[in-house]
Amino acid sequence: MAEYDLIILNGLVVTDDKTAELDIAVKNGKIAKLFPRGKLDGVQRKKFIDAQGGIVMPGGVDAHVHLDEPALFGKGETADNYETGTRSAITRGTTTLITFAPQRKTEPSLLVALAANHTRANGNCYSDYSFHLICSNAGPQAISEFAALREAGISSLKIYMTYEALQLKDSEILDVLFEARKQRIVTMIHAENGAIIDWTIKKLEEKKLFAPKYHVTSHPPVAEIEATYRAISLSGFLDVPILIVHVSSPAAAKHISDAQKKGLPVYAETCPQYLFLTRKDLDKPGFEGAKCVCSPPPREGEQDHEGIWTGLEDGTFTILSSDHCPFLYDNTETGKKSVISSEYPNGHFKYIPNGCPGVETRLSLALSANRLQLQKFVEVTSTNAAKLYGLYPRKGALIPGESDADLTIWYPNGMEPFVLTNSLLHHNVDYTPYEGRTMKQWPRYTVLRGEVVWAKDEGGLVGRKGYGQFLKRDVSSMAGSRSDAEWDVQNF
Repeated sequence: MAEYDLIILNGLVVTDDKTAELDIAVKNGKIAKLFPRGKLDGVQRKKFIDAQGGIVMPGGVDAHVHLDEPALFGKGETADNYETGTRSAITRGTTTLITFAPQRKTEPSLLVALAANHTRANGNCYSDYSFHLICSNAGPQAISEFAALREAGISSLKIYMTYEALQLKDSEILDVLFEARKQRIVTMIHAENGAIIDWTIKKLEEKKLFAPKYHVTSHPPVAEIEATYRAISLSGFLDVPILIVHVSSPAAAKHISDAQKKGLPVYAETCPQYLFLTRKDLDKPGFEGAKCVCSPPPREGEQDHEGIWTGLEDGTFTILSSDHCPFLYDNTETGKKSVISSEYPNGHFKYIPNGCPGVETRLSLALSANRLQLQKFVEVTSTNAAKLYGLYPRKGALIPGESDADLTIWYPNGMEPFVLTNSLLHHNVDYTPYEGRTMKQWPRYTVLRGEVVWAKDEGGLVGRKGYGQFLKRDVSSMAGSRSDAEWDVQNF
């Protein structure tokens, strides 16, 4: 008689490609078997969960998270470290994070940045995790280390087209893309035109316009639209896969969609702030608008939101990530208010630490909106990130014998609508940009590698710090180079 460690009964199981009434058997941290509902007679189990008709999905994979990082400007530091950030994630259904290991301009090595991140994360995580490397110094040493990164289980990195502290020139971008194609590394690109942003900031400063709302003005859609087209052009020139991160503009999304229709390996990510926030959220009394300063900024309104939702529905956007980059608001040392000084007594938008908290609200916001079909929801919040970043089918799937038993179990018909407040969250941040929004879902259970780590009605957080594991990743299982670029990498 078969014995399992955990059985999940009476669930409506939803993956990216099917929906069925199934019972799930877990053994040794893996999905062991899927049974038609009610066909488990005689099976022994150590534990069981009655899902009571609730939706059972693969655990969320959030592939854009900043933890224990310095701000791009000034003296800010992210409020969440690996302990608090991963704790926040598992309480709301995300079981895997891919965070960033930042290389500074003055550092020639990427491997040093990777080692530093391992030190920060090791033994501190509630969820499983991996790293993207941020490459801001694309010199010979960094480029030569791409092969070593692959051996270390890293199959993605991120580059910037803006911000003096991080920005690469087009020739440096080509150097990165060229070597990334050789090593089968996915390159993530922050696509904003730095020159346009710098010029616009200069004009605003001339008029002494420093309030948080002018952050939106300083990052106009054209900066994102132009840089997105240029990133696609450079990657197409070398025929190398890229992902455009945190897309906010439907016009930029149109460039991405056009490239995809041509068969180019161009992928895209968007985030909840571009579905639920607008520029009005930065135009609030006093300094309150600083809470929603992120880049690119939220756009005009409903028409922009609709364009982003449509991109999720039609496949233009491969993944929905949080871009969790949290800073304390009411903190003058390392938080949003660290920009308030004798020179700028009301602050200066240019120096406000960029980013918003969102790792804990990503899944529930999108599910509560009731906009995406459930299989599409799983696809963009879990499966596609696992596929793109070399974690599939271990993550993002429920395949017997292959997938980790990472599960999020939701309430059957949602919950009684409730108002989101920061007091409900587990992050180390003193606000949420979604305060006051009506929600309809929280996870009832989160399961990580067969262990219940969140049980809303049975103690809440029951996972433990240190249970999370580092994940060595393989190459992307999504479409890659087509081998018909203008410049074939094999010729060099």
